[in-house]
Amino acid sequence: MRAFTRQAKRTLVRPTRHGLGVRCMGSEASSRSGLPLPTAPSKRYTAVTHPEDSASVTPAVKEILDRSNAYILPVYARPPIVMAKGKGAYIWDVEGRQYLDFSAGIAVNALGHGDEGVVQVMRETASTLLHTSNVYHHEHAGKLAELLIQLTQAEGGLGWAPGSAHPVANGTSGAKVFFSNSGTEANEGALKVARKVGKERWAKATGKAWDDPACDKVEIVCFERGFHGRSMGALSVTTNPKYQKPFLPLIPGVRVGQLNDTAALDGLVGEKTCAVIVEPIQGEGGINVAEVDWLRALRKRCDEVGAVLIYDEIQCGLYRTGKLWAHSSVPADAHPDIVTTAKPLANGYPIGAVLLRDNIAEVMTAGTHGTTFGGSPLACALGYHVLSRLSDKAFVASIEETSDYLEARLELLTKWFPNILEEQVRGRGLIRGLGFKNHAHPGRLVELARERGVLLLTAGANVVRLVPSLNIGAGEVGHAMDVVESCLGVLSAE
Repeated sequence: MRAFTRQAKRTLVRPTRHGLGVRCMGSEASSRSGLPLPTAPSKRYTAVTHPEDSASVTPAVKEILDRSNAYILPVYARPPIVMAKGKGAYIWDVEGRQYLDFSAGIAVNALGHGDEGVVQVMRETASTLLHTSNVYHHEHAGKLAELLIQLTQAEGGLGWAPGSAHPVANGTSGAKVFFSNSGTEANEGALKVARKVGKERWAKATGKAWDDPACDKVEIVCFERGFHGRSMGALSVTTNPKYQKPFLPLIPGVRVGQLNDTAALDGLVGEKTCAVIVEPIQGEGGINVAEVDWLRALRKRCDEVGAVLIYDEIQCGLYRTGKLWAHSSVPADAHPDIVTTAKPLANGYPIGAVLLRDNIAEVMTAGTHGTTFGGSPLACALGYHVLSRLSDKAFVASIEETSDYLEARLELLTKWFPNILEEQVRGRGLIRGLGFKNHAHPGRLVELARERGVLLLTAGANVVRLVPSLNIGAGEVGHAMDVVESCLGVLSAE
C-alpha cells in the first residue's frame, strides 16, 4: 500500500508565476517560500459569479431542497446550493458551477476530493472485508494504531520528545489506541477513561474502594471557546451557551477556565479534578492558540493533583500545523496523557482515535468501553493509507511551503484592510483565522466569497476560518486570497 501512495501528487507543489496571478509577476516582494506577493489587493472578483438569490435557484435545485426540507431534521443552516462532485481542491454543484474548497469539509479532506489512492483503498478493502465488529480481530486496526504511536514517538507527542523510540517490550509499545467513529466519540471515550483513572487514583490515595460513594475525584475542567462535540458528555465541556442552553441540565461537576490564564490554574484545577480537556489550537471557538508556557503550567498543575490531561487535536492535529500534532513542537513537559483525533484521519470516511499513555490505558479492561463500528477494516485501512501519505517528508515540506505563502498573503490583508481586520493573523500552518472588528462581517465575507466561487468558514464570534486540504497548492491559495481581497473591498464599500 505504501508503494502506491508514493505515486500521489499534490495539486500544485510549486506553481508557475502565472499560476499565482498576473499581478504578482512584477512584484519584488516575496514570502518565506520564495513565491511572489502582490503589491495591492485584487479587485478582479468584485462581481457575483455564483448567485444564490431565490430567482437564481433552478427548478431542479428547488426540488432537491424541498425534499431535504420535507424529510431531514432542520439543524443545519445551509445555502441554496447542492454539491454534486469533487476533485482535488475543487467541488462542483449540480448546476456545474465550480468552487475552490478552502474549508475541506471542516478540516477533514486532507487529500482533497476524489483522491485516487483513497478510492482504490476503499474499493479493495470494501470488496474484501467491510465490517467485523470488535468481537474479532482484523489486520488493519493494529497497523494503523502502530503507525499512530510510532509517528508520535518519532515526531514528538504524548510525552515523547522528537526522535524518541519505544520498541515493544513486555507486550506494550508505551501507549495504546482506541478507535471510534468520530471526534465527539473520541472525546467521550477520553473523558470516560479519565473519570475511571480519577476513581482509581482516589482509591489508592484513601485506601478505600474506587466505587465508594465518598469518591469526589470526578470533576472535569474545560475552557471557554472550546469545542469538543455535541453528545451530552462532550457538550458539557463545550461551553458555548448557543449549543448548551437548550439541553440543560448537562453532566455535573464541570468547571470552566480561560485559555492562557496561568494565574487561575491553581484555583481551577484541584484535588477533585479527574480530567482537563483543551484544544492546543481552538478551532470552532476562533483559532485561539494556547501559549506554550501556559500548557507547561497546566501540565504541572495536573501532575500535582493527579488529573488526566487531554489534548483535543481533532481539528488542529495530523499535520494541519505542519507537525504531526499541534503539541509536537512544544517541550515534553507540556504534553498530555491522552490525545484525541479524527477529522482528516481517513479523508472523510468516519473514524476517530484516542491515544493514551500506558499508565492511563492500564485502568481499562475488557468491557469497560466499546463500539460496534469503530475501528472497522475499511476505516482503518483508509486511515493507514492517508496517514502514510500525510507523514511523508516531502509532503510535510510542501505543507510548510504552502503555509508560509498563505501566512504572507493573510498578513497583507491585515495591512490593507486595517479598518475591518484585527492586526494579527491567528493560528499556525494550515489552520488560520482572520479576526474581524465587526462581528457581522465574518458571515458576510463567507457569503461574498461563496458567491464568487470560494468556500470559507466562520469560527467563534468574529473570525473567518481557513482550513484547506493539506495538499492545497500555492496556486489555489493565491486564487483564494485574490477572491478574499476582492470581497474585503466590497465589504469596505457596503
